[in-house]
Amino acid sequence: MSHRPRSGLAAVSTALLAMSRHLEVRDVLKTIVASARELLDAEYAALGVPDDHGGFAQFVVDGVSDEQWKAIGPLPRQHGILAAMLHDARPERLADVRKDPRFEGWPDAHPDMSDFLGLPIRDGDEIIGALFLANKRCPKPEGGCGFTEQDEELLGILAQHAAIALTNARLYERSRELTIAEERSRLAHELHDAVSQKLFSLRLTAQAAAALVDRDPARAKGELQQVARLAAEAADELRAAVVELRPAALDEDGLVATLRTHIQVLDRAHTARVTFDSHGIRALPAAQEEAMLRVAQEALHNALRHSAADHVAVSLVRRGQGALLSITDNGQGFEPRAVRRAGRHLGLVSMRHRASGVGGRLTVQSAPGQGTTIEMEVPGG
Repeated sequence: MSHRPRSGLAAVSTALLAMSRHLEVRDVLKTIVASARELLDAEYAALGVPDDHGGFAQFVVDGVSDEQWKAIGPLPRQHGILAAMLHDARPERLADVRKDPRFEGWPDAHPDMSDFLGLPIRDGDEIIGALFLANKRCPKPEGGCGFTEQDEELLGILAQHAAIALTNARLYERSRELTIAEERSRLAHELHDAVSQKLFSLRLTAQAAAALVDRDPARAKGELQQVARLAAEAADELRAAVVELRPAALDEDGLVATLRTHIQVLDRAHTARVTFDSHGIRALPAAQEEAMLRVAQEALHNALRHSAADHVAVSLVRRGQGALLSITDNGQGFEPRAVRRAGRHLGLVSMRHRASGVGGRLTVQSAPGQGTTIEMEVPGG
């Protein structure tokens, strides 16, 4: 990050736009802290989100290296000036934080700080965070604070918008949790219906084979072959459901690797060939990556279980700053308008909602006997 301060409305606008681009709480917190530090040209910035036990549920810093942060140790407790901002809900502007009577010291690895500017982040009457800066990069008056009243006013504007961005991010994460719960419920019902039907058929066929084994061995042999086929189909259903229920390793592996692994498992679990191709992809915002993964899973589910396709091709390619996901099958296809009129959606409503929820768009191309192509494009970050 540049050490030269940015000033004026353009700098404030840049900071506010940066906050509005993210939906994940952790991403929003990082952007708020980085924006505040750059806007006011401070050496250090931090934001703490309090928990209900005298500590912080999250604490994000900017200006401190990862090695130094690890050396500092566990998250700070709500004490001293941090506690005052959270409990008294007022700004703090100090010439030297170390000389304040509320100062209680810091760990050995903690960077040395002098002038200090902090204020609470409020959502109505609730204090949802404490944002503070230290060591403004400027000549300081003798015994005075480098941070000015104008700095305090700018940080106050930033904090008001930070409260909106953080509240929206929390609502998004709660909504996503509900969506995941709904998906798991759908999968549970689907697994129960599909596998129960297969097992019921398998039991009846086995009973028929047992009844025929003495008087008509040839027919009994045919029934036993049917038992084997039904057992294999039930195993396929179980494997596919387990894949969909398994948490995606997006954080560790990224979208490309996660999709490739998912598709390799589906290719082994189903008789249809499932292929994956990707090139030029760069990291996307976490919300967009998760939405693309879920859309790919839903589209693959439809293609493998309903289309009678023998080949499903998935591609993920760079499109500008974003990405384009395509899932194409050579199955029986359908008439999208007829599906809507019949009140059946094949997951299309959910997929469109996911795409629009991250600023993307979804298109569906299909016709009876001509297969189906589902495309999702996202803008990137």
